[in-house]
Amino acid sequence: MNKLKVAIIGCGRLGQQYATAYSTYPDTEIVAIAEYNTERRKAVGHRFGVNNLYSDAESMLKTIVPDIAAVVTPTKWMKESVIACANAGVKGVSTDKPLSASLSDADEMVEACRSNGTIFAGGNLAVAHNHVQETAKWIRQGKFGEIKGGILNCMADDLTGGGVQWISALRLFMNSEVSKVIAWGKPESDVYNNNSIMHSNGIFEMENGITVPFFQENVIDIYKEKIRIDKNVVHKAKMGLDIWTEDSLIRWFWEDVDIYKGFDNQGKRKIHVPEFSDWNWQEFNYLTGSTRSLIDSIRTGSKLSISGHDLRQAIEVAIAIKLSAQLGNVPVKMPLEDRSNSLMPVKSRWLGGDLSGNPQSVTDAETSWNGYY
Repeated sequence: MNKLKVAIIGCGRLGQQYATAYSTYPDTEIVAIAEYNTERRKAVGHRFGVNNLYSDAESMLKTIVPDIAAVVTPTKWMKESVIACANAGVKGVSTDKPLSASLSDADEMVEACRSNGTIFAGGNLAVAHNHVQETAKWIRQGKFGEIKGGILNCMADDLTGGGVQWISALRLFMNSEVSKVIAWGKPESDVYNNNSIMHSNGIFEMENGITVPFFQENVIDIYKEKIRIDKNVVHKAKMGLDIWTEDSLIRWFWEDVDIYKGFDNQGKRKIHVPEFSDWNWQEFNYLTGSTRSLIDSIRTGSKLSISGHDLRQAIEVAIAIKLSAQLGNVPVKMPLEDRSNSLMPVKSRWLGGDLSGNPQSVTDAETSWNGYY
């Protein structure tokens, strides 16, 4: 089997994580790197043994058209790279969250890929994890019965950042689009601006007829220990998306899925331990799911674990949350008619750097990625 040729466009911390994965897989090889920072471009190229180095996607595409382009630039520059790759005939393009600030930019990327026959994949989102995908498949197959309800806890205050994670999980497990949003936001200073940060509570009405309340606060008193890789520390987080049927409860905790099926003699839910399929390259966590899904889609036409369309839909729901709060908790119907609507991502996602906005050092780039951004 011929190896798929991969280009990494944007070599910050997350771009290096993609490079590590694609250089590890036996059926892919990195043939080019595009990165605006000259020193980092050289450092990452040397680290992964890549000699074809370019300042941007456009210059790269004049001489090399890869099979896969992993666009891992900050959000501000994603659109130009995605469209350039699609127009050049790249077979598959992946991005990350948030896909864009405006709906119109997201629409342009989705349409450019569709019209050119380019597979448009999403990126490093928790819903791409193999266990999450397998659970969603079981729900669609009716293994747990008909969905009766759901509730989303700990909605992220970064609506187009972590919020995209939650919205994507909701759409996946419900197997349905959001048809209407009613939201309350606070503080007032965050409600009446165009930034993606806002503390929100509200209600999603789904196309399948189910109403799903969502909360910024945690209403499920359960903690999960999570490891912050970028800080190498363990912290306890309260989070959860609950989906229930007549006798089952599916609870999503990022890449973790807890399943309860049936009741004991006291009427309490019984834990169900499913037999998940084994999978390779677990060291890359849910990045494995999204990258391998794109590879399989190119080779066999299989469905993506998360697509650019999914990222666009999640952004649209996030914008609707903000709009509803701004209008005074008015129900906002989907899809939004005004495609110029937008939410400005936080600085680290829009322009790059870590969560504090600090760029990665060249020394760090020469040795290893450190965290997800």
